[in-house]
Amino acid sequence: MDNIIIAVDTMGSDNGSEYFIQGISEAMTEYDDLEFLVTGKEEELKQYIEQYGCDKTRITIINATEEITCHDAPVEAIRKKKASSMVLALNAVKEGNAQACISAGNSGALLAGGQLLIGRAKGVKRTPLAPLIPHRYGSSLLIDCGANVDAKPENLVQFAKMGSIYMKNIEGVENPRVGIINIGAEDEKGNELVKETIPLLRACNDINFIGSVESRDIPNGAADVLVCEAFVGNVLLKFFEGLGKMFMSEIKDTLKSSPKTKIGGALIYKPIKKTFKRYMADDKGGAPLLGLKGLVVKIHGNCKNNEVRTAIIQCRSFVKKHVTDQIIHTFEVDNSNKQA
Repeated sequence: MDNIIIAVDTMGSDNGSEYFIQGISEAMTEYDDLEFLVTGKEEELKQYIEQYGCDKTRITIINATEEITCHDAPVEAIRKKKASSMVLALNAVKEGNAQACISAGNSGALLAGGQLLIGRAKGVKRTPLAPLIPHRYGSSLLIDCGANVDAKPENLVQFAKMGSIYMKNIEGVENPRVGIINIGAEDEKGNELVKETIPLLRACNDINFIGSVESRDIPNGAADVLVCEAFVGNVLLKFFEGLGKMFMSEIKDTLKSSPKTKIGGALIYKPIKKTFKRYMADDKGGAPLLGLKGLVVKIHGNCKNNEVRTAIIQCRSFVKKHVTDQIIHTFEVDNSNKQA
């Protein structure tokens, strides 16, 4: 297979462009089939590329003279700021110059840009954001976590299908268990959206639907694909992230609380660190915007080099497994069946 080219928007984060180049450098060291189009401030990027000893033959800089900020109206910014780092990166995917785009910028603008510039795959009604969240035995895909707060039952069915394709190919789960997040296990519980969606999911022959999943069961791996609309998904995601940080702080404070705990802490520090690393957001890559004609991955605004690196590796797997093509094919077949 030819080299995989990933467009990276380096201007959208809270921490500047250095962590992007550091993450790119680390990914390039691990995989020799990666190339990059980096969009941002050219002189600044050249400095960091030199600093981190990147292979310059595998990096192309695209100078951006505009930036989309968190204060910009998403659709207006995409339409007017054509020389922004985000638009340049998205256009690289649209024009076939890159197979994936990574950005830490304005979430609304990235969602709008993905749909306006790259476009939804035929038959896809809504494009969900789908991050991996950790559980006791591995990870679950949370879909949707922020793109569609007003989703309809047929949208959630499509999310379930996309999520199943992702988990099978990227996480290696042969027959992913699909659950819908609910306030109880019984089908008659939940709001109207959930109650209307459940029979549609049960009627799907191409997914392994196991029914409703309560939030307390998610940390124990109740399902591989967790389907919900974006309001529920975003609240759950942010709670998970906050809870993980709180536990880390509590454990550190406890281990430092006395001479005895400091000694004990020194003995168990490495295994605890290894365990908690699984629960850190930067170790899971980003949230792909599924259902587009190309791959767009959103990472945190406060990302550092490891999150950039893992998002790059995630994109590489996505492209090598032809996940976008599989999603496109699935909904082309669904469309054909509806018209028949």
